[in-house]
Amino acid sequence: MKCYEELQARGLIAQVTNEEEIREMVNNGKATFYIGFDPTADSLHVGHFMALCLMKRLQMAGNKPIALLGGGTGMVGDPSGRTDMRPMMTEEIIHHNIECFKKQMSRFIDFSDGKAIMVNNADWLLDLNYIELLREVGAHFSVNNMLRAECYKQRMEKGLSFFEFNYMIMQAYDFYMLYQKYGCNMQFGGDDQWSNMLAGTELIRRKLHKDAHAMTITLLLNSEGKKMGKTQSGAVWLDPDKTSPFDFYQYWRNVDDADVLKCIRLLTFLPIEQIEEMNSWEGSQLNTAKEILAYELTSLVHGEDEAKKAQEGAKALFGAGPAADVPTTVLSAEDLRDGAIDLISVLVTSELVSTRSEGRRAIEQGGVSVDGEKITDVKYQVSADQLSGEGIMVRRGKKKFKKVCLQ
Repeated sequence: MKCYEELQARGLIAQVTNEEEIREMVNNGKATFYIGFDPTADSLHVGHFMALCLMKRLQMAGNKPIALLGGGTGMVGDPSGRTDMRPMMTEEIIHHNIECFKKQMSRFIDFSDGKAIMVNNADWLLDLNYIELLREVGAHFSVNNMLRAECYKQRMEKGLSFFEFNYMIMQAYDFYMLYQKYGCNMQFGGDDQWSNMLAGTELIRRKLHKDAHAMTITLLLNSEGKKMGKTQSGAVWLDPDKTSPFDFYQYWRNVDDADVLKCIRLLTFLPIEQIEEMNSWEGSQLNTAKEILAYELTSLVHGEDEAKKAQEGAKALFGAGPAADVPTTVLSAEDLRDGAIDLISVLVTSELVSTRSEGRRAIEQGGVSVDGEKITDVKYQVSADQLSGEGIMVRRGKKKFKKVCLQ
């Protein structure tokens, strides 16, 4: 199966311009394409996962990725899909976040020998003269058309700042500059970016000539992919210091039954024929599918060794295998009083809850167990003897676990 047809089969393509030409370019390795990443945090999260996997797929087919880091646009913030304005970041924070992104992207994309490039739009956006921008770029935009764009609609009731209103112009200018500087002939983005991307395509045609090759394509479910990055306890990060490989594995191991095959199709590199065979799976087979998904994605992000450790740890946790690496909290003698520590303190220290009151509620509601035994007594004490050696396994709900032991 050729590259473009595989993207369709996996459910990645939502909308395109000039489909036949795009198909020919992608299938023959002629696309130089970009995807933008605004550095809003010091780590990529699973919401970026789909874009990174797409870049990898296209590069494997001979196409050239451009990873555009938003050192300039990040100073404004994309209003798409938001009901409020992003906090403004300093240049120092943006620079730090960009450096973190660079390291993580290299696990997915091969930047050697010019096979891919990484650029920062601060290189051209921060030096723009405002009057020059208005004359050279602003003149090509209709305010009426911009206000009809989906990316602004959600903000109109609560108020859209002029500051953010410029984001579409900046993103369009990115494509224009990448087209001229690097021969970038295609842009990819989420379904919430369609208006911004069309603006870039139109700017190239207006500024250069109407037949300029500038292709636009969006990813199905990319906005849903962003939602993948959020859980009740916060974001699921690709940085192992922020989300451990075990927790990353468990996140995918616990996806809903209805989503597991969709995630395998969108995010893994398993052959499409193998995935098609899973379509009839149900019941316990879906648990097997979840294990496959969790292992494949953990291996992709953290390496095969960490994926194996996470898999073994999960089996140990559910009593299906020998003890292995699981997230561990180590207590010291100073944490104990009279040779014991209360369970609420264990929950807080191990970060299974954020506050003591949350821990108290979790215990009272029957959501906490120690070594498989449900604990409902909020005064329950864990002794030093229990914590010595291998320690105890503390579970909060179905998806949060920690081994707790004494130093």
